[in-house]
Amino acid sequence: FVDLMRVQGYRTGLIGKSHLMNMESREPFYERPESTGNKTPVPEKFKTAVPVDHDDDFYQQEQPHNWSEKSDFQIQLPFYGFEHVDLQTKHGDLVGGDYLRWLEEKHENSKTLKGPENSLEHQYSAPQAWRTSIPEELYPTSYVTKKTVSFLEDFAQEDQNQPLFLMLSYTDPHHPFTPPGKYWDMYDPKDMVVPASFYSNVAPPPNVAWAYGKREDGSQVTTSQNLFATQNEDELRQSMALTCGMISMIDDSVGQVLQKLEELGLAENTVVIFTSDHGDLLGDHQLILKGPIHYNGLIRVPFIWADPENEGKTGKTSAVSGTLDIAQTVLDRAGLEPYYGIQGRSLMPEIMGEEDTGPGAVIIEQEDQRKYFGLEPPLRLRTLVTERYRMTIYHGNDWGEIYDLSDDPSEINNLWGDKASQKLKADLLEIMSRRQMALTDLGPLPTRVA
Repeated sequence: FVDLMRVQGYRTGLIGKSHLMNMESREPFYERPESTGNKTPVPEKFKTAVPVDHDDDFYQQEQPHNWSEKSDFQIQLPFYGFEHVDLQTKHGDLVGGDYLRWLEEKHENSKTLKGPENSLEHQYSAPQAWRTSIPEELYPTSYVTKKTVSFLEDFAQEDQNQPLFLMLSYTDPHHPFTPPGKYWDMYDPKDMVVPASFYSNVAPPPNVAWAYGKREDGSQVTTSQNLFATQNEDELRQSMALTCGMISMIDDSVGQVLQKLEELGLAENTVVIFTSDHGDLLGDHQLILKGPIHYNGLIRVPFIWADPENEGKTGKTSAVSGTLDIAQTVLDRAGLEPYYGIQGRSLMPEIMGEEDTGPGAVIIEQEDQRKYFGLEPPLRLRTLVTERYRMTIYHGNDWGEIYDLSDDPSEINNLWGDKASQKLKADLLEIMSRRQMALTDLGPLPTRVA
C-alpha cells in the first residue's frame, strides 16, 4: 500500500526497522529437496512452486555484510514503496544497518560500545540483559528520533502541498534488554507485577510443558531468539523492569517527534498512529520472549489513532481488529481507493465513533522453519481471536487451545478437550474456516470469463 501512496503523490519515508527481508546471514533450517531414486532431478529454476529468487541482490539488502563490507552500500529505492530509508536491523545495542555508519561518525571505533563484552558493570542476572556502554544520545532509539526530526525539518522547508506518509520503526522494546543511561535503572524490579499465570499449577499445553522440561533438565537455551522458561521470579522481574525502561525511552522519543510537529506547524493536519508488530511474553505462564504460543501478552498490541479531525474526542472501541486492517484504514483516511484484492478492512467507521461493522474475529498465522518448542517443522499454527475466545490449532498435532478470555483472561483453563465445550470448538472452527476463506487472495483480476 505504500507503493500506491507513493504513485498517488505522497512523499514516503521509513526510518528504523523494516525486517521485510532476511536480516540474518545464517543458513536456513529447512533442508533443501534432493532427487531420490532414479528420477530426473528438478532444474534449479523449478525447485519451488513459486519461482521467486530470494537470493537476488534486492532481497539481500538487509544482510549485515552489506554495511560491514561495503562502505558505499545504499538501499535500493524505492524500497517497498518508501523513497527515503534510514534502515536499522536487529535489536538492543546490537542494531546494524545505516545506524552503524551514523554511530561510527559520532563515536570512532564504536564497536567498543556494543555487546555484553563491552557492557558497564551491573548486578542483573536475567538472560540477555547487559548495561550498554552506548550513551542515550547514540542509542538506536535516539537514532530513529533524530533522523525523524531531521526529516520533518527538511519536509517543512519544501512544498507542503505534497502529502506525507512517514513510518518510524523503533527496534525496542525487544531482547536483548539493553536500555541505556537512566533508562537502565528507571524501574525497580521489585515493583513489577508478575502475571497471574506465572503461579498457575494447571497442566499447560504440550509445547509449554516441553519448555518446562528443558528448564528442569538444564538443556534449555537462553541466549538465542527462541522463547524459554524463566528460571525464577527475580530474573523475570529484572526483564520486566528493563523492558519498561525501553518503553519509557520510546515514550520520550515519540514526545520529541510530536513536539517537533507542533513547532513546524504540521500537527494540525497530521494523523499519528502508534502500534507494534507484536507483544512479548514477560512471565506469562513462566515464559520469556516470543514464539509459537499465542498467549494474549504476545498477540495483543496497542493501536492508538490521533486525528486532528477527531480533536477533543477520546475513547476506546471493542472492535476486534488486527495489523491486516492498518493498510485499508490508512488508504481510507487518505482518500485513496484501495487496490483490488487488498486484505483487511478500514477501521475508519469505528474511529469516527460509528457502530462496529467488522466480522468480530481475526486470524493470526505463524510459519516457522525451526524445530523448537516441542514442535516439528514445518511449524505452522493458526489462531482465531474473537471478543470472547482465543483458539489455536497446530499443524501435525491433534491438540489445540481454546480459552474463554472473559472468564479466564490469564488463559489458564484450556477448553480444547473439555467435553462440555465441543460445540464451542466446532463453532470456532467454522468461524476460522470462514474467515480464512474471506481472506483468500482475490488477485489477479480475471481477464475473461473462462
